[in-house]
Amino acid sequence: MNIKIGIGYDIHRLVEGEKLYLGGVKIPFPKGLLGHSDGDCLIHAVVDAILGAEGKGDIGTFFPDTDSKYKNISSRKILEDVIGMMKNQGWGIVNIDSIIIAEAPRMGPYIPEMKKILCPILGLEAENLGIKAKTNEGIGELGRGNAIAAWASAFLKKS
Repeated sequence: MNIKIGIGYDIHRLVEGEKLYLGGVKIPFPKGLLGHSDGDCLIHAVVDAILGAEGKGDIGTFFPDTDSKYKNISSRKILEDVIGMMKNQGWGIVNIDSIIIAEAPRMGPYIPEMKKILCPILGLEAENLGIKAKTNEGIGELGRGNAIAAWASAFLKKS
């Protein structure tokens, strides 16, 4: 098979005392995402989509939260490592589409910077990386502003 599609999902709790990273961008906000790494749920969803397309499991398979060497690791580093594994298997990314679900802060102003950071790592032009932002309309933990989640899909082809 010369094409593969994967989906990824991640969610992290918002807590005081943590920095907020999404799409590799440090966003000024009074709360950040709690995680073993930097908690960047957008990058984590993209990583899971790529790994899923390859049938390799999820982020925890390669970067377990039980391993102290991954404590506070940059999610960009995780993505770079996964891209390297993907390329070593002869795959390339055609496009990524993603959605960030957050009540606050508003993501729109940060999306261009996210693309500027992620496109070179992914080897994509900006038009092949979709990043959208939605609220959860006040429903559930996401809607109450207690967490941020992200979904991503990845379309891969044999290089």
